[in-house]
Amino acid sequence: MSGNEKDKDPAALKEEGNTLFKAGDMQGALCCYTKALKLSDRQAESAVLYRNRSACYLKLEEYSKAEADASKALDTDPGDVKARFRRAQAFQKLGRLDQAFLDAQRCAQLEPKNKAFQDLLRQLGAHIQQKSLQQNSTDARVQQMFSLLLDGSANDSDRQKAAQNLVVLSREDAGAEQIFRNDGVKLIQRLLQSKQEDVVLSALRTLVGLCTGHQSRTMAIVNELGMEQLCAVMGAGASTVSLAACHLLQVMFEALTEGMKREIRGKDEAILPEPSKELRSMLRHLLEMMPASNVSGVGRDGAINLLVKQVPRKSLKNPDNSLTLWVIDQGLKKILEVAGTVAELSEGPPLTDNSHMSCSVLLSKLYDDLKSDKERENFNKLCEEYVQAHFSRSGLDAKLRAIQTVSVLLQGPSDVGNRTLEMSGMIDAVISLCASEDVIHQQVAVEALIHAAGKAKRASFITANGVALLKDLYKKSENDRIRVRALVGLCKLGSAGGTDFSMKQFAEGSTLKLAKQCRKWLCNESLPPTSRRWSVEGLAYLTFDADVKEDLVQDKNALLAMCELAKSEDKTVLFAVGSTLVNCTNSYDVEKPDPQMVELAKYAKQHVPEEHPKDAPSYVEKRLVKLLEAGVVSALVCMVKQESPALTEACRECIARVFLALVERQEDRGTVVAQGGGKALIPLASDNTDNGKIKAAQALAKITITSNPEIAFPGERIYETVRPLVSLLSLECTLLQNFEALMALTNLAGISERLRQKLIKEKAVPKIEGYMFEEHDLVRASATECMCNMVLSTEVQKQYLATGNDRLKLLVLYSGEEDERLRKAAAGTLAMLTAEQPELCARIPGTTTHWLEIVQALLLSEITDLRHRGVVIVHNMMQAEKSLAETLMESEALEILSVLAKGGEGMPEAVSKVAQNCLDKAVEYGVIQSREGRENGRGTEP
Repeated sequence: MSGNEKDKDPAALKEEGNTLFKAGDMQGALCCYTKALKLSDRQAESAVLYRNRSACYLKLEEYSKAEADASKALDTDPGDVKARFRRAQAFQKLGRLDQAFLDAQRCAQLEPKNKAFQDLLRQLGAHIQQKSLQQNSTDARVQQMFSLLLDGSANDSDRQKAAQNLVVLSREDAGAEQIFRNDGVKLIQRLLQSKQEDVVLSALRTLVGLCTGHQSRTMAIVNELGMEQLCAVMGAGASTVSLAACHLLQVMFEALTEGMKREIRGKDEAILPEPSKELRSMLRHLLEMMPASNVSGVGRDGAINLLVKQVPRKSLKNPDNSLTLWVIDQGLKKILEVAGTVAELSEGPPLTDNSHMSCSVLLSKLYDDLKSDKERENFNKLCEEYVQAHFSRSGLDAKLRAIQTVSVLLQGPSDVGNRTLEMSGMIDAVISLCASEDVIHQQVAVEALIHAAGKAKRASFITANGVALLKDLYKKSENDRIRVRALVGLCKLGSAGGTDFSMKQFAEGSTLKLAKQCRKWLCNESLPPTSRRWSVEGLAYLTFDADVKEDLVQDKNALLAMCELAKSEDKTVLFAVGSTLVNCTNSYDVEKPDPQMVELAKYAKQHVPEEHPKDAPSYVEKRLVKLLEAGVVSALVCMVKQESPALTEACRECIARVFLALVERQEDRGTVVAQGGGKALIPLASDNTDNGKIKAAQALAKITITSNPEIAFPGERIYETVRPLVSLLSLECTLLQNFEALMALTNLAGISERLRQKLIKEKAVPKIEGYMFEEHDLVRASATECMCNMVLSTEVQKQYLATGNDRLKLLVLYSGEEDERLRKAAAGTLAMLTAEQPELCARIPGTTTHWLEIVQALLLSEITDLRHRGVVIVHNMMQAEKSLAETLMESEALEILSVLAKGGEGMPEAVSKVAQNCLDKAVEYGVIQSREGRENGRGTEP
C-alpha cells in the first residue's frame, strides 16, 4: 500500500501506530492514532483507537488526556478491560484514588488471575487507607491550631508555635484542604490584623501553602480576603512583612495564570471559570499603590516588581499584548508619578534606593511589549504630556519632577527618554541646575546629564558642552555626593573608545586618576550607599582600560567593598558590579579582526582597533585568581538571588559571562561550586538573554565535566541541569560548546536511569545521534561516548532494535575507525547493546561486509580496553545464535581467542576469562572440540 493510501486507511494507520508504539516512538504512534480517529466512522474501531491513544498519553505523562481517551473507549464498550485499566492508571496519577480504585476493582472482577490488576488494586487500597488516616489526624491537628490561635488567654509563645505549625500543615495537600474547609481563611484574615509581626508572617506563609498550584482555592481566597487588604499588608512598614505579602501575591498570580495547565487542573479536578476578572482586579490595586502616600517604599517596590513579572507577554510569539495596553491606559501616569518623585523633597510617595531603577525596568518592559508604531506613539505622547505638564508649571519643584522623570525614562525606554530630553528648554534647565547651590537640585540635574551622556543622540552635544561643566563640578564642589556623580559623567564620556587601546578621550594617566578616586569613594563607608554605588558605576566605564583593571584587582579593599555592595539592599548597583567584573575578566565578546583586513585598513589609513598589552591571557588569568580570592563568587551568588527588577536580563548576562570566565581553569571549578556557583548558574541558564543562557549553560557544562555532578548539584538540582546542557546541542552554538555539552551529558547519563529518562524527555537522543556524524573527531567521539551511556536505557535500545535505520551499522563501522577514542566508545556501545538485546547480534553481519575484519581487529588490538570490548561482542554474538558462533569459529577469531584465553604476561584476567567463555560456548554447540581434543590437532568438526 502506498504512503498516500495508508494515510487514508484507519486500519493501516492503526497498525503503523502499534509498530511505532512497540519501538518506543510515542509521538509517532500518537500521530497515527489521531489521524486514524479522524478517518474512522466505525464506533468499535474508534473505541480501540481511543484505548491505544490513551496508552500513548500514559507514557507521555499526559494523564488528563489519557483518562479522557480511556473514558471515550469505555463509553462504547464498558467491558473493555484494557481501557478500564488504563483509566485506573491515569486516575491514580491524577490523585483521584477513589475513582482509580473502582476501575481497578472492576478489572480484577473481570480477570481475577491478572497479576497487574491485583497489584494495582492492592496499591490503591493501601494509599486510600493511608490518606484516610492522614486526613483524620490532620483534621485533629488543624482544629487544635485554630483553638489555640482563637484562645485569647493562650500565651504568646504557644500561639506563635500554633501559627508556625499552621504554615507547615498548609504545605501538605491534606493539611491545606483541611485549613480551607474549616473556615481557615476567615481565621487567617484575623491573624493578618495582628500587631505581632511573626503572627502576620505565619498567616501570609499559610496562605502561600493554600494557593500554591491551586487555582480554585486561590480564586476563593482573593475574593474572600480582597486585594485591598493584601495590598495594605504589602504596603505596611515592616520590610519582612512586605516581602512575604509580595511573595504571596506572586504565588496567587502564578496559580491563576498557570491554572489552566494540565498538572494544576489535575489537582482541582474541575474546569474553572476564566480568572481574568480577578487578575485585572489585582493589577488595578497594584497600580493604585503607586502614588499612594500611605504605602511604604518597600511595598511600592514589591508592587512594581509584580507588575514587571505579570504584565508583559512571556513570549513575543504570543500575539496578545492587551494586558500591557490596559496597564498603560489605566496606570502609566501613576507609574510616572513614582518616576518623577525626588525623595528628598516633601511632595510625593515614599521611595527606596531601588524605586527609580525598578520604575525604569517596568517602563522599559511595557514599551518593549508594544507591537505597532501607533501603540509606541501613544506611549510617547502620554510620557511627553506628563513631563510637559510639570515642566511648564511655575516653581522649581515641578521642573525637578520633570527632569527626574526624564532621568528614569533615559534608563528605561531610552527612545522615549530622548524625546522628552529634546523638549524645548529641557537641556538648558538641566545644565543651569548643575550649577545650583542646592545639593538636591544639583544631584537631580547631574544624574540626568549622566544618563543622557550614554545615549547616542545626545552624546555629541554633551561631549561638547558637558565635559567642561562636569570637570568644573568635580574640581570645585565641596560635596562628595556631587563630585562622585560628576566623576561618573566624566568616566562615561571618557570611555567612548571601549576596549580599543588607541582610542582614548583623556590625556595619558587621567583614567587611572579617575579610577583611583572611584576606588577611594567605594571604600569610604561614611558616604551613603547610593553615592558609593555611583563610584562602581564609574569603574564600570573606566575598566575598559586594562591599566585600571590591573589596579582594581590589586586593591583588595576595593574588591571587598564592591562585593559587599553587591550583597546590600541597594539593588541598583547590580548592573554596575556585573559590568565591572565582565571588564576585569575580559568576558565580553571581542571579534578578532582578519589579519589581511587589518593590513588593508592600515594601507587605506583607516583606524585599526588595538588590544592593550595587559589584556593578554596571562594577565586575565592572574586577575581571575585575585577576584576568586576576594570572594567574588559569593557576591555573584547573592546577586542572582535578588528578587528585584534591577536584576535585568542584561545584568543576568553579565553574571553568566563572569561565571563562565571563573570556571575556565579546571582547578578553580571546585572553589566556584563550593561557594554556591553551581546552584546559581541553573536559574541563569533559564532566565536570561539568549547569549546569557548559552554562557551559563556552558559554565554548567564545564563544572559537570570535571566535578562529580551529584556533589556539584545535589538532590533534585541535578535534573535541572539537563535542559540547559541539551540546549547547547544546537547549530547556533560553537563546536566547543557542543563538545563540552556532550561531555557533561555523558557524565549525567552514566549516573542513573532517572537522569537518562530526563535526557530522553528533553529530546536529547536525536541530537546526540546527529553529532555522531560530525566531521570533528573530538565531537564525534564524545557524542558516541554519550550514546554509550544512553543505551543503558531500554527506550534507547528499542531505537536500535527498530528496523529501517543505520544506527547499528554506524556503531560497527566506528568500531573499525582509526580514532582510538571513537573506537572505544562505539565498541563499548556495541558490547552493551548486544548483551541487553541479543537479537541485534544476528543483524551485525548484515551491516557491512567488513564486520568480521572489524571484530578481529578489536580482538588483536594492543589497547586492552578495545580487546576487552571485542571479546565481549564476540561472546554476546556466540551466546545469541549457533550460526554466528560457527561463522566466527571458521575465521581467524578462533585462533585469536585461543591465544587470549591462555592469558599470560600483560593479559588482563577479564579478557582471558571472556575469551575462554567464548571457546566453552563453541564446544557446547559442538562447533569445536574441547581443549583436550584441540591439543591433539585443531578440530573444527561439529
